[in-house]
Order: sequence, then C-alpha cells, then structure tokens
Amino acid sequence: MDTYESVLLVKNEVFVFKIPPKTTNRGYRAADWNLQEPHWTGRMRLVAKGDELIMKLEDKASGELFAKCPIDKYPGVALEAVTDSSRYFVVKIQDDNGRSAYIGLGFGDRSDSFDLNVSLQDHFKYIKKGQETDEGSQQQLDLSFKEGETIKINMKITKKDGSEASRPRRTGGGAVGLLPPPPGGSKLPPPPSPQHVPTPATATTEWGDFNSAGAASQKPTTPANQQNWVQF
Repeated sequence: MDTYESVLLVKNEVFVFKIPPKTTNRGYRAADWNLQEPHWTGRMRLVAKGDELIMKLEDKASGELFAKCPIDKYPGVALEAVTDSSRYFVVKIQDDNGRSAYIGLGFGDRSDSFDLNVSLQDHFKYIKKGQETDEGSQQQLDLSFKEGETIKINMKITKKDGSEASRPRRTGGGAVGLLPPPPGGSKLPPPPSPQHVPTPATATTEWGDFNSAGAASQKPTTPANQQNWVQF
C-alpha cells in the first residue's frame, strides 16, 4: 500500500545560523548566535509520510533541498527550543549518508514558531491515538475463539433449600415431560355437571306469553247438555 506525503506546515521565510558547541547542560541560548548575519535564508516545509515526520529546508525559488531534519518525537534531540527566546530552535540535520550536524533555526515572527509547535504536537497526538487504537484491536482479536475451539458450560439450578433441582426429561416423542405436582397440594374440584334448563314455550308473535297465559286460564268447557251426546 502506497503512503502519500502530507504537508503539515509551510513557512516561506526562515533563518539558519551557525551555532557554537554546547558547553553546559543549561541548554542553548539564541543570544550566543550572530543573529544579525544568518548563514542561510529560505523556506521550511514540515512533511509527514505515514509515521515519519521530516522538516525540509528548501530554496524559496527553485525548491532545491538545503537540509532535512527527521523528527521522531517532540520535544526531543532532533528539535529543541532555546532557553531565551520562543522564535529560535536548535535543529539536528542529517544527510543520506547518516552524517549529522546542529544548526540554529529562527523565525521572523512569534506566530510562525507557534504554528510550528502546534503542528508538531498535533502530529504526535495523532500517531499516539492510532497506536492505542491498534493495541485495542489486537486485544479484542485475542479474545476470539480459535478454529475448532469450543466452550462447555455446566449449569446447576438450586432450590431455596439448597438442593439441586432435577431437569425435565424428554420422552420418546421428543416432548418434555410434565413435572409432578408439589407435595401437599390440594386437588382441584371436578367441573359442575350440566343442568337441564327448561326450554320456554315457542310463541308465534311477541304477544305469545300473554296468549299462552290466557289459554291456560280459559279451558274449553263442554255444555252439560252436550256431554251425553259426546259420550254417545
């Protein structure tokens, strides 16, 4: 997979100075340099390629490389701020043969040096966050099962008195058998027997109830003079 260069910062005017050797552990001081006569003036580009970060000092007109400084961390040995100013730094430059030297680098305005500090800090925060994400992904992958690996879980169900409860057994038909009723349980009463409900008399009209009542009270009577004739 190809990795593309990303330009993080460009400053069109920077100054390079020759610096004397460091004699104490207190750090470098820009006041010890000849700030009125810079050794070189040109353009600075901060370029990132993957995890690599390189400061390139180039000619403003032709773009020819004057020097480069690989930066592996900040603050660090590759780029160090001076103790008496916020506009000047000590830069460790390297060539393709591995030779290195220390030079002074300065900006004409404090805002330019502030932009350099912010760009460096943002870059290394991004790198650190990516490394933490990769470590978290690796830990998550380590928890996964390998091919053919299984896990067995032995579950026990206990009652309130501490005894183990028996699991329901399967019958031949594959259905789960019913558990026996609890001891001391009362039996349910049998369902009530159906009772015969008399069917009401059928009425031909909505006045049927009244007609049937009247019919019941008015029984036909046979005249006395006709009884003998009927019997005959």
